[in-house]
Amino acid sequence: MHLTDYLTEKKQRINQQLEMLVRDYTVPGRLQDSMLYSIHAGGKRLRPILLMATAQAFRVPVEKVMGVASALEMVHTYSLIHDDLPAMDDDDLRRGKPTNHKRFDEATAILAGDALLTLSSQVITEDAALSDAERVFLVRELTKASGARGMVEGQMQDMLSEGTQVSLETLENIHRNKTGQLLRFSILAGTYLGGASERVMEEMTEMAEALGLLFQIQDDILDITGDSEVIGKPAGSDVGNHKSTYPQLLGLEGAIAQKDKYVHKAQQALKNAGVEGTTLSELIHYLSTRDH
Repeated sequence: MHLTDYLTEKKQRINQQLEMLVRDYTVPGRLQDSMLYSIHAGGKRLRPILLMATAQAFRVPVEKVMGVASALEMVHTYSLIHDDLPAMDDDDLRRGKPTNHKRFDEATAILAGDALLTLSSQVITEDAALSDAERVFLVRELTKASGARGMVEGQMQDMLSEGTQVSLETLENIHRNKTGQLLRFSILAGTYLGGASERVMEEMTEMAEALGLLFQIQDDILDITGDSEVIGKPAGSDVGNHKSTYPQLLGLEGAIAQKDKYVHKAQQALKNAGVEGTTLSELIHYLSTRDH
């Protein structure tokens, strides 16, 4: 299957699952409408697709991972709703549409994010496709990835760094948490469910960390070179928000070189783990060359 067809098919599948779960686990009304608004706002569904592709590489049936893939996207969607709030990034547009707090109101957006975050754990703990041990592992790792030593800490450090010139090391630490932790979880979860050895888990963790950084570098590059209509937000918004970026620190050519370094590292880790030549390899290339 061509990668474009693969991405389309998996995206449709995760969209259907997300819609079903949100409707099943909530009651009709303003909160559900707000949750579904951000679910329906689109997005590439890269995190759940990476989880499914990793599971496929380790011969795990896709049915087994649909619940945890959906839970992962709920956490990601919650984080976007909250990131856009006036107290955070204060964005009016997300994926080319009004942000949740613009479409509803600030309080509703906060509650929709809260509901998606808490629902993610409930979905995993009630997933009949998983064993008790798998549920515990996945809830633990997802909450770690999204919590006070993961994504939330990354967001905090990102906010504190606004208006200051940070070092490359500090910038990469911010993005290992803010962006990288959920991407890391997607790879870790699929590898774990495939019953991989400790050595393979370590290689795939290396791959995931490189993937998280190359993903963020490409984001920063697109903020400068991208088309606002394509990326779904105003180009140059990071500069306008006084955020440190890879092109700002390294120059555009330096940022591209740094990205290429992580692309090589990610592909090498895949090879070391024995899953080179899979859809994951194609996804690394896709994520490093995407235009939105």
